Amino acid sequence: MEETNFENPVTQESTNTNPASSVDIKALNERIQKESAFVDILTMEMDKVIIGQKHMTERLLIGLLSNGHILLEGVPGLAKTLAINTLAKTVDAKFSRVQFTPDLLPADVIGTMIYNQKQEAFTVKKGPIFANFVLADEINRAPAKVQSALLEAMQERQITIGETTFKLPEPFLVLATQNPVEQEGTYPLPEAQVDRFMLKVVLDYPKKEEEKLIIRNNISKAGFPTPNCVLTPDDILKARNVVKDVYMDEKIEQYIVDIVNATRTPEDYNLPEYKNLINFGGSPRASINLALASKAYAFIKRRGYVIPEDVRAICHDVLRHRIGLSYEAEAENITTEEIINGILNNVEIP
Repeated sequence: MEETNFENPVTQESTNTNPASSVDIKALNERIQKESAFVDILTMEMDKVIIGQKHMTERLLIGLLSNGHILLEGVPGLAKTLAINTLAKTVDAKFSRVQFTPDLLPADVIGTMIYNQKQEAFTVKKGPIFANFVLADEINRAPAKVQSALLEAMQERQITIGETTFKLPEPFLVLATQNPVEQEGTYPLPEAQVDRFMLKVVLDYPKKEEEKLIIRNNISKAGFPTPNCVLTPDDILKARNVVKDVYMDEKIEQYIVDIVNATRTPEDYNLPEYKNLINFGGSPRASINLALASKAYAFIKRRGYVIPEDVRAICHDVLRHRIGLSYEAEAENITTEEIINGILNNVEIP
């Protein structure tokens, strides 16, 4: 459905009882177009370094604007780490990288108490988690005790060391990568932690033309391009508040609820064949994240309201890690992608 086909019932003169009925969509649209101008500049800077992978770049921006953490999955060499490094360089913010290994300890991530002989007291040595952008490289290489050390940080935006709780800086974003191919020496992420990631982005190989440009960039005498810093943390926090103002109609809210409910009770949505394929569906966190990501997607597209296509565009990234497949589904080689496609094809579009 084209954007021009979306009939928004909300105007200043609307007599709708919806509390949002007083929203002036035209004025909001103009404001969003003005406030989202930096998106083009940020994308242009990232495109200097990252060739292709538009999907990944867009999702990184959505996570940044929605205050959501991102899990990137792809085979080695697809610029996962480079993309996160590049995003951090375009923002004047503190960046840290943690290379996850089987011998990593929770203290290596969050910090620890160290005895100071001069003061004859324990002092706190903060770990790399105290940064605006934290790259958890190959997160599935560390054991569960290290992965769980990130849970409080990801959910509560705070860290407890000893008896003291420290607030993490704002904005705070965990960007994790994992390799789906090499499983030797890896530890699957606990479901509770996977659910903390707003988006799980699966990367594919670049197209042939894009790969030629990648080769050129890497062998050029001029050296590898570097992005310019174009944003501050305050700019991001301001943009996040604007994203929250993007209008979402009650029909879109119902559409989101229906999609997530279809992962729990597919038989209610004419999908009885999915009942034995799904162990568990998305939680209310899935609904919240789908709504937030849809607003951020509309913002990136320079629009002041959410349309069904925004929800559909971001749906796979929000839900693919929140649907538990049964043994029967795995035996039949049915993926979460197929299940999400089936749900989107059956749930009524407003």
